Amino acid sequence: MNAIIAFALRMRALMVALFVLVLIGGVTAFVQLNIEAYPDPVPPLVDIVTQNPGQSAEEIERYITIPIEVGVATAPYLNAMRTISLFGLSDVKLQFTYDLTYEEAEQKVLNRLSQLPALQNQAQPTISPWSPTGEVYRYQLVGPPGYSVMDLKTLQDWVLARRFRAVPGVIDVTGWGGKTKTFEIQIDREKLVAYGLTLPQVLQTLTNSNINVGGNTVNIGQQSAVVRGVGLIRSMTDIRNTMLTAANGTPVFLSDIAEIVVGNKPRLGIAGRDEQDDIVQGIVLMRRGQQSLPTIRRVEAEVEKINTSGILPPGVHIERIYDRSDLISLTTHTVLFNLVFGMILVFFVQWIFLGDLRSALIVSSTIPFALFFAMIILVLRGESANLLSVGAIDSVSSSTRPLSWWKTSFATLRRGRRSMEPPRLLLLPVLEENSQRSSGRRPRSTERFSFPPRSLSSASFRCSR
Repeated sequence: MNAIIAFALRMRALMVALFVLVLIGGVTAFVQLNIEAYPDPVPPLVDIVTQNPGQSAEEIERYITIPIEVGVATAPYLNAMRTISLFGLSDVKLQFTYDLTYEEAEQKVLNRLSQLPALQNQAQPTISPWSPTGEVYRYQLVGPPGYSVMDLKTLQDWVLARRFRAVPGVIDVTGWGGKTKTFEIQIDREKLVAYGLTLPQVLQTLTNSNINVGGNTVNIGQQSAVVRGVGLIRSMTDIRNTMLTAANGTPVFLSDIAEIVVGNKPRLGIAGRDEQDDIVQGIVLMRRGQQSLPTIRRVEAEVEKINTSGILPPGVHIERIYDRSDLISLTTHTVLFNLVFGMILVFFVQWIFLGDLRSALIVSSTIPFALFFAMIILVLRGESANLLSVGAIDSVSSSTRPLSWWKTSFATLRRGRRSMEPPRLLLLPVLEENSQRSSGRRPRSTERFSFPPRSLSSASFRCSR
């Protein structure tokens, strides 16, 4: 340590150059640093969601939840398992230890789900994309007067969700509010019996009519044409014109025995905003491990493209409700304010109480040095900075040790002036000096400086008369 201090005192220009280099590197690292509003310190959590409509909670527990529990219970590093069974829904949460990353835990769960036997009604378990820090953008889909929430919900599910999922860094889009559009077939039972049909026959005919079939090829000269049967239902008219049977050579269509109307699924909730009690909104979820600000910028660019390119019907547009960039900007502003304010405060306190401008500059400069050096380390390790991690870098405490050094130096200077004999500053380790004095020998000095020195920009000193 003595050699390092002595070298720093001799090479002042080099020390200043290194200080400036660290500041430049810190500013560069701050620009490239991934800044998050808050961290995700929880261990890997994999959420398995399985839907089986129409089944009670008891049936979901017996035929869905318990088989999944048994299948994934042998996953390595599994710490806890929590399940809930609701009407038509099974939710199994698996919490792993810190020995695994989220991607590794997810892969182990997928491997065990692939080995499960077939669940009731061919239900398929899926991995939920939700994460504690995933919500980065929330928007509202607004239409012109008279535009129903059912139409807005249809645009949300079939247009916006698909486009946002294609944005890099986005894993899913969750829609809230509105009514899910359905086509309902209201069958007249008397007409059904009159034509000699049954309800299963009608359902099977509708299913068979809503498909495309492929044939062979037909040679036309030197070319071949592909034969296809196009039967997908695209409108309510196609539903009405579905042929069920023939009576005495006369075709019987679905419109002869039923009425086709537009309906909606039973609503399980509603979304509102300010004075609007029924709106359609969406939440964009970011993929784990992605950077928030670049993802938000790409989502904003996609929103601008959707609003200006005519993808939506006339009068329909997207309004921003919230995005995480506001919180990230507030976090960055708080950190920078604390940095500048702490540096100025330490500088003036040092200058007022010690009365030396040079020492005040040196001690206060340790604050940005410590913060920028920590940012360089964060960038090199690929870590993100957030309000907790950056706040943990106690920049004020970084000036406590230099401040105590300068206090000791000034106290030694005053004692030397009162005795009219300038003391000598010996760069000696404390333990070595104590051991030598206890043995009655004079402490051996490695380098001597007469006080007061030319500059008070030195580091820690051990004073001896």
